[in-house]
Amino acid sequence: MAARVLNVNVGVLGHIDSGKTALARALSTTGSTAAFDRAPQSRARGITLDLGFSCLRTALPPQLGPGPGELQFTLVDCPGHASLIRTIIGGAQIIDLMMLVIDVTKGMQTQSAECLVIGQIACQKMVVVLNKIDLLPEGKRQSAIEKMTKKMRKTLENTKFSGCPIVAVAAKPGGPEAPESENPLGVSELIEVLKSQAYLPSRDPSGHFLMAVDHCFSIKGQGTVMTGTILSGSVSLGDNVEIPALKVTKRVKSMQMFHTPVTYAMQGDRVGVCVTQFDPKLLERGLICTPDSLHTIHAAIISLKKIQYFRGALQTKAKFHITVGHETVMGRVMFFSPAPANFSEEIQENVFDFEKDYLYQEEYLSKDSVSSEEKKENDQAGEVQLPKQQWALLEFEKPVTCPKLCLVIGSKLDTDIHANTCRLAFHGVLLQGMEDKNYTETFLPKLKVYKQKHKEGQVERVMDDYSVIGRSLFKKETNIQIFVGLKVKLSTGEDGVIDGGFGQSGKFKIRIPDGLKPDTKMVLTAASKKKSKGGKGDTTKEDENSKNDSAQPVTISLVFKRYVFDTQKKMIQS
Repeated sequence: MAARVLNVNVGVLGHIDSGKTALARALSTTGSTAAFDRAPQSRARGITLDLGFSCLRTALPPQLGPGPGELQFTLVDCPGHASLIRTIIGGAQIIDLMMLVIDVTKGMQTQSAECLVIGQIACQKMVVVLNKIDLLPEGKRQSAIEKMTKKMRKTLENTKFSGCPIVAVAAKPGGPEAPESENPLGVSELIEVLKSQAYLPSRDPSGHFLMAVDHCFSIKGQGTVMTGTILSGSVSLGDNVEIPALKVTKRVKSMQMFHTPVTYAMQGDRVGVCVTQFDPKLLERGLICTPDSLHTIHAAIISLKKIQYFRGALQTKAKFHITVGHETVMGRVMFFSPAPANFSEEIQENVFDFEKDYLYQEEYLSKDSVSSEEKKENDQAGEVQLPKQQWALLEFEKPVTCPKLCLVIGSKLDTDIHANTCRLAFHGVLLQGMEDKNYTETFLPKLKVYKQKHKEGQVERVMDDYSVIGRSLFKKETNIQIFVGLKVKLSTGEDGVIDGGFGQSGKFKIRIPDGLKPDTKMVLTAASKKKSKGGKGDTTKEDENSKNDSAQPVTISLVFKRYVFDTQKKMIQS
């Protein structure tokens, strides 16, 4: 029986020119077809343009169980160039353990910080690699390494990677032009650290097969090979697989893992799948899956969290680059939260409840988004109240194909590459996709997101003990008829109901079912007497009277809610 091979996917991430590809090469024993900048445009530009894969095999460490076997680290070399962050996000979703490569002479740089953010979202464990130690003068090398190690520990203090291992290496002493005879420094120590950090990732062969394809090429006389990492389920020789973006189904003719033929592969494995009669130019990167198991959606509801390093507010109606599964498209967002009374309620994870009412938000609510006036009020009342969970409706500019509950990342990738700022804005989980092109008519009316409306007017005069005339609540051209029957409250405490319009100037009649209080009647009668007195020719008196009048007007408050997607635009009062 063949010895078991445990596969752990290790992401190699970091700023451009931190030496990621050289490190992957120094660690690797077997290069895959995509490894080490083989693409001609990568070689020409001297940077990694795409995910490169290679592998390193070593004996199974004792913490991973008894018996013979091998531990295979699949090294995913992610590009460090800022414009290629889409590719990095795609790569990070298939990673069990991350190596953050830092140029020891430069420390944390913009993209190293973005890679750290992606790692926090998509990864459980991390090792920091301080590369290029050969560039430090030998006499000061140790103290410079210690200084940078201390700095990195401080940076990681408030992340989930606090206290993670930090290893110093020189993957390619002398730089890219140095002869191959130069031995790398610290790489064998790094392998031992990787072995100590390896864990049994939870792998599940059940469920639908789904694979993230990152390269596609043809082999003469064989067919077209799609290489990638299996995200869920399993695949066997002879299975049918669908390429959902092209609506094409093909049969698996043969499979290989790092040049070794196999008949079966499961979640977490890196595999090449060979099919016939398929043009590789049609699929550079994307997903393949069990036929009919993926959905193409035009919009989605996601649960989300803001990324703490993103500067600025997340505004409703703003456009973001949305990475869903392995695609990045432009999308518009609308944020919403539970109703304020339910802010502290525990929300069931990865489920969206269409029965509940949700409150529309002009922006994602965070400590930064609370206005200074609200902060003052909250300082007196204690802690700022923020909801435990928030959601967003995403509307895509073009449809995307993805599994349910997949990772979603929103970014501002059009921000200046050279600006020292994090471009990743939020991350979340896709809870509900909308497949119907006409989702605005067929689906959105089910989503009960409301806006709270609050209008204020004034009582102009008393008609009798049970009715008053109001003004300044509506514009002259408003059709008051649609507001008839809505409840209002006077600032003196009485409840009233809008009874209808009064005249042509936007005034209206309010019925007070329990009658006006004697005090209210007194205030209003006095106010209208002053007005009529002031009307007898003396303008200065009139000004004074209106001042007195405005000192204590009786205000009318109308509060209702309107559902954003209600086609009839009904006004609802609880």
